[in-house]
Amino acid sequence: MRRSVQRSGRRLAGVIALGLATSLAAAAAGAAPNPISPAELSATVKVLASDAFEGRAPGTPGEATTVAYLIERFRKLGLQPGGPDGAWTQAAPLVRTRVGPAPRLVVDGAGGPVSLGQGEGIYVSTVRPVDRVAIDKAPLVFVGYGVSAPERGWDDFKGVDLKGKVAVFLVNDPDFEAEAGEPVAGKFGGKAMTYYGRWTYKYEEAARRGAAGVLIVHRTDLASYGWEVVRNSQAVEKSYLAGDPSATLRAAAWIQHGVAQRLLTLAGLGDLDQAIDRAGVPGAFHPVELSVRLRAHIESRVRRYVSSNVVGRVPGATTADQAVLYTAHYDHLGLDPDAKGDNIYNGAADNGTGCGILLEMARAFAQSAARPPHAVYFAAVTAEEQGLLGSQYLGLHPPVAAGQIALDLNYDMLLPIGIPRSVNLGGAERLDFLPTVQSVAKAFDLALEPDPTPSAGHYFRSDHFSLARVGIPAFSVDQGELFEGRDEAWGRQQDAEYVAHRYHQPSDEYRADWDFRGNAKLARFGFVLGWLASAQAKPVEWLPGDEFEAARKASRAQ
Repeated sequence: MRRSVQRSGRRLAGVIALGLATSLAAAAAGAAPNPISPAELSATVKVLASDAFEGRAPGTPGEATTVAYLIERFRKLGLQPGGPDGAWTQAAPLVRTRVGPAPRLVVDGAGGPVSLGQGEGIYVSTVRPVDRVAIDKAPLVFVGYGVSAPERGWDDFKGVDLKGKVAVFLVNDPDFEAEAGEPVAGKFGGKAMTYYGRWTYKYEEAARRGAAGVLIVHRTDLASYGWEVVRNSQAVEKSYLAGDPSATLRAAAWIQHGVAQRLLTLAGLGDLDQAIDRAGVPGAFHPVELSVRLRAHIESRVRRYVSSNVVGRVPGATTADQAVLYTAHYDHLGLDPDAKGDNIYNGAADNGTGCGILLEMARAFAQSAARPPHAVYFAAVTAEEQGLLGSQYLGLHPPVAAGQIALDLNYDMLLPIGIPRSVNLGGAERLDFLPTVQSVAKAFDLALEPDPTPSAGHYFRSDHFSLARVGIPAFSVDQGELFEGRDEAWGRQQDAEYVAHRYHQPSDEYRADWDFRGNAKLARFGFVLGWLASAQAKPVEWLPGDEFEAARKASRAQ
């Protein structure tokens, strides 16, 4: 009897969702009542971006104001608490570190010691939440791209012992420069970076293998960004999740190509670029322990604090395991006490807009005439600007088991500049849910745009990634470059203008002339996608061979 009821409920939910797809698409064109309000979106962003919220930085009074506001909004919309033990919040323990002014690094080789000064082609930090760390004459091991991907037939480590040693890795993954027809071509997505190419993966893999430290070799074409990006992101106070799996590393550093060449020369191993070429050839690369040793002493200022994710829940028609999760980060950069004039990073677009969408979708689900097929969770996460830390904690401690979550849809920084006719859904192509995504996009008159810069690895730089890495099918909903009444060049110009003049600046403030109809359209689009993902007969899965497929299988086996 119960199975029959569940099947009937799924069929009914599917019919309802398909009807919603049609009616909501009509609503987007203004031909039907609109369940998601552009006016409410505008009002929410205006509040969150006001000076009273002080830029919403984690661990500040601005965060406390934001959390209280989000809880009250969730409560008034009719949601239930979705955090642990019936709470609205989920505490995320964080650690903030700032490296002292003069970390000491010395490489000993046959030609004598070579000192590496902070900022002179190297930036070093420590992931360990302690005041000081030391490395004493640790061997350096060149491990190519540092990839262990059995599902792709690739292993750069080949049994090498990294315990107590310092791994030297190349950024990106092995087929970045491969030409068509080469044996490695396509194994790692070509120009489209996989997670194996991200520096965070390098840290994690080195830590899993007991390494004392990591040196990541930067070359602009491999990284897809210049050395100034490394300098700006590394020479600052950094935050980590307490208990981060990479926290066993005593030193983590980026080194310029020229510095890496000096190390190889000191070890008598020749040309670095030739070594990079060999590292991308299947069977040609083997890890090499360099005949040099690293000494390091790093002092840091450490501050521990607790930040909060805010989680609400709308119950579903059944208790089966097809929950849907919506995420958006609420944090921004807070106050700059040293700035002259306006010193509040209000973060109106980034990410007041995503929070507004999250709240309006919560309203739509909570006030729907039909209950959603399964539970729907709404998580406003913290510390995205610190490195996806709030969502990382959420992924490690999801509101229900990861294997019971059908899909996560994330919203981050959607400029309210008109009605989009295209979307960028980087990562949707990794899922067997893609045909449904394509059908719903067509119903909403939304063309699917490819990632314009696949080598940059944008999929791994937004909060959905924290859910993907534990196996949950996940991607972000982002507007494309085409808007009603405009050409693509206009869309590109608007984005470029925002990045140049407002992104991560105090000037990212609420504007009365913003047009939130597009944000409402993308909220409806995500509403229908989530409903259909929850209603379908089988769970959403990663496509075979995807780097997150194994985590999905493991989560569903638990």
